Amino acid sequence: MLRALRKIHHYHSVLGLSGVVAFLFAKLSGIRPLLSKKLVGIRYPVYVRVGTTDISVLKQVFIERQYSLTIPIEPKVIVDAGANIGLSAVFFANQYPGAAIFAIEPERSNYEMLRKNAAAYPQIQPLHAALWSESKMICLVDPGNGHHGFQTLEGDAENPDNRVMIPAMSLDALIQQKGLKRIDLLKIDIEGAEKEVFENSSSWIGDVGVIMAELHEHLKAGCSRAFSDATRGFSEAASKGETVVRVSKSASSVT
Repeated sequence: MLRALRKIHHYHSVLGLSGVVAFLFAKLSGIRPLLSKKLVGIRYPVYVRVGTTDISVLKQVFIERQYSLTIPIEPKVIVDAGANIGLSAVFFANQYPGAAIFAIEPERSNYEMLRKNAAAYPQIQPLHAALWSESKMICLVDPGNGHHGFQTLEGDAENPDNRVMIPAMSLDALIQQKGLKRIDLLKIDIEGAEKEVFENSSSWIGDVGVIMAELHEHLKAGCSRAFSDATRGFSEAASKGETVVRVSKSASSVT
C-alpha cells in the first residue's frame, strides 16, 4: 500500500492529475498507455509510457534539469549516446536549436519512442545502435531494471529470454559516416559501456569539446578510471545529479 501511494505521489509530481489517472488505469488494466505531456519551455509535447521508467527519465531531464549546465560553447554537433526515449535529445534541441543531434539508442522499444519524440525536430537524427569501442555485433541484456537499464556486453546471446544481439558502432565510425569534423557536446549514459568506449578513445577524444557523462562504476568496475584517463587533458566543470562534466582546453578557450 505504501509503495502504491509513493507511486501515485511520483506520478502526480511529474504529470499531475492526468498522470495519476493514467497510472491507476495501467495498474488495474495491465495496459501501459502512452501519455503526452506539454512542458514549459519545450516546443512540442513529449511522450512517455505509463508504468515504465519513462516517468523517472522525464523527471530527471525536465524537472531536475540534469543537463541544464553552463558550458563555454554553443554546440553545433551533439552526440547523445544512450538516448533512451529521446527526452535528453529533445531537451538539447530546445536548448541549442541550431545544433545537429545524433541520438543513439540500442533497445528497440526505446528507439521507437525516441523516433516519436524526435519526429517534430528535424535536427535530431535517431540511430538504432549501441555505442561501443568498435563497430560489431554485441549483446544487449535486460537485467530487469526497467527501460532505462539495458546493458551491452560482448559475447553471444546464450539466454534468449533476456538478451539479444544488436549492432554497435564506435564514435570513429559515427564521425566518418556523418562527415563530422568535431563533436561539440558528447552526452553519454550507456550503463557501464563507457568503460570500453573511453578505454579506446585516443583517436577521437581530441575532437570533443564538452563531455556530460553518467558513470556506472557500480555496474562495471573500471568505468571511472577509463573516463578519468581519457579526459586527463580536460578541466572539470560544474556537475549536476549523476552527470559529471569535463571541458576540453580548446572549448575552455572559447570566449
